Amino acid sequence: MKIIAIGRNYAAHIKELNNPTPENPVIFLKPDTAVLKDNKPFYIPDFSSDIHYELEVVLKISKEGKHISEKFAANYYEEVGLGIDFTARDLQTLHKEKGLPWELAKAFDNSAAISTFVSKTQFSDIHNLDFELKINNQNRQTGNTKNMLFPFERIIAFVSKYITLKKGDIIFTGTPEGVGKVLPGDKLEAWLAGQQLLNFDIK
Repeated sequence: MKIIAIGRNYAAHIKELNNPTPENPVIFLKPDTAVLKDNKPFYIPDFSSDIHYELEVVLKISKEGKHISEKFAANYYEEVGLGIDFTARDLQTLHKEKGLPWELAKAFDNSAAISTFVSKTQFSDIHNLDFELKINNQNRQTGNTKNMLFPFERIIAFVSKYITLKKGDIIFTGTPEGVGKVLPGDKLEAWLAGQQLLNFDIK
């Protein structure tokens, strides 16, 4: 199983971090050791003093495919969930300034908190899903999939031109504005279309 993540997929978040708007999806990878499941706590690593949360809708690939046409891409995922892309923002900034890859900032152990998955048939419109994150019962991020620059099918088609997708692969589809720092003692809760899927602590 591999984790494919999409950066810069919401205009307001692009503006928030003062990044250029991409013409195609921006892709990075996380290893399977990044996965944090079952609402287990996230422990802040000692190599960063600025770990940020990024709430994202997550797709689970349901069958193998490559060079997938966008018009058929919906056939390659049956379930969706939520994830937190934990980012060592201080390391990311340092690496970006030097023109280096972001992997140390994005791919460290437990940096991909993933919820349980639910069938996409639960939703009347998969491209119009509200999702939100609260920290310590205060709203921090709200988003809707209709505001993606690159919708699910475009992402799947684009990624599969370069990387074969396999059953069980996970795609993080980008975060809306409102990202920020987590601290020990924080409680993170997240909802997809009103259904709570994440509820865990920062330690």
